[in-house]
Amino acid sequence: MEHKAGFVSIIGNPNVGKSTLMNAVVGEKLSIITSKAQTTRHRIRGIVNEDDFQIVYSDTPGILEPVYKMHEGMMKFVSSALADADILLFVTDIYENGLEDEKLKKKLNDLDVPILLVLNKIDLGEEERVKERIELWKGIFPKAEILPVSALLKFNIEKVFEEIKNLLPVGPPFFPKDELTDKPIRFFVAEMIREKIFKHYKKEIPYSCEVVIESFVKEPHVTKIRALIMVIRDSQKGILIGHQGNKLKRVGTEARKDIEAFIGDKVFLETYVKVDKDWRSDESRLKAYGYLE
Repeated sequence: MEHKAGFVSIIGNPNVGKSTLMNAVVGEKLSIITSKAQTTRHRIRGIVNEDDFQIVYSDTPGILEPVYKMHEGMMKFVSSALADADILLFVTDIYENGLEDEKLKKKLNDLDVPILLVLNKIDLGEEERVKERIELWKGIFPKAEILPVSALLKFNIEKVFEEIKNLLPVGPPFFPKDELTDKPIRFFVAEMIREKIFKHYKKEIPYSCEVVIESFVKEPHVTKIRALIMVIRDSQKGILIGHQGNKLKRVGTEARKDIEAFIGDKVFLETYVKVDKDWRSDESRLKAYGYLE
């Protein structure tokens, strides 16, 4: 039986629904999702296996102009995903009016791999607007196949999946067939905590935070986890913790429930907050947190 395998890279601007699409095509929640832009910071692989194929999806950070060294690392994830893509999923939505970055447009048009342009959030627009967006993107990426979807409602996701399977190159699997992702459990635990911070705090707080899992110990009837949440200012520490610790407790309670569902075990989660004003620009810290190699 002929076996197919390939890397499918998902890229696009912030907040167009890349992570929602990733979770929909993988069938598991691997990427955190919030209404805020720049939620995804890392390249997250999700692996879909059947007897005759393996698809390795990569969710990537939204394309942005770097301000901090952390952003530079995030954009390197996008570049590496482009470099090893067998199939490219460029995600946009019905609100975007094209691609302003001419260098990126040329780079994508020059790629020697199939491009599937996923027009997301069509459930939020009138049919005429969707048709206008399709014609607009045909002019920008003439070689791309355009697939209108609603990743949130899983509308037309099966069509995306079938197109990917058809385009996969023939080859052996890249990962063991029982693997869902190449990331360790600690990574997803940190992401679940970070998701709750994005959910419950406004303005700069979510963008100033990093979550580090300092210990992860499985005991007979409970998994004990100690998580450090870093912020860049003392005032943010106070806001994050809240009066008598009530806000941080809410984050921990909600995250703990998600972690328990994810690992299938009772969890004791301890969280604390530390100020580290330079973590987004310090190369050694960013290497330790997985942003830089």
